[in-house]
Amino acid sequence: MDSIVISIGGSVLLSDEADVNFLVNFAKLLVKHSEKYRIFLIVGGGRISRYYIKKGRELNIKEDELDKLGIAITRVNASLITNLLKISNNEIPSNTDDALKLRNKIVVMGGTIPGHSTDFVGAELAKKTHSSKFIIATNVDGIYDKDPNKYSDAKQLKSVSIKDLIKQYGTNWNSAGSNVVVDGPALKMILDAETPTVVINGKKLDQLEKAILNKPINGTIIKI
Repeated sequence: MDSIVISIGGSVLLSDEADVNFLVNFAKLLVKHSEKYRIFLIVGGGRISRYYIKKGRELNIKEDELDKLGIAITRVNASLITNLLKISNNEIPSNTDDALKLRNKIVVMGGTIPGHSTDFVGAELAKKTHSSKFIIATNVDGIYDKDPNKYSDAKQLKSVSIKDLIKQYGTNWNSAGSNVVVDGPALKMILDAETPTVVINGKKLDQLEKAILNKPINGTIIKI
């Protein structure tokens, strides 16, 4: 059975717009496609994580400790989703090796250690499982030439080279709570693994399903 990895932002699952119906339909979508694919789902921290990190930074807490706060929130978010799915793991693994030991059709986890995002965790899992695809589900329609939440004239990139992204953003981890579409360490892991990767708007479940089924998407294809 092919495996796929989905990294979904906490800002998608737990935004103000993400009501109970959205979460239920999201879970149904994953369960439906778990008959064909083994699914690894990595859940981000989103707004709640960034809130804790912001407050911690105001209190002069060290960056590594702020990262740990954010990671803890991702695991809480993952616990919510795994309880909703019912067929996934009960305990949230603390690293990708532990995730690989699980035998559930859907494996859910959050962050692991300081120094990278949940997208990196997804890219690492995609590499270790030789996944047929890595789907990054964020809160915008793919990758843009600039932040579409700030600039009305931002242009969506239908496809972009991984090397171009690395040239623009680098491969370093900047700081806890960084709100970028794909962080530097994740970009490097995607390049190393050569995993087919797409970025879509996770709030649009039809786009998530199209990405799972290899159908044309309204998003961005990252070319290796």
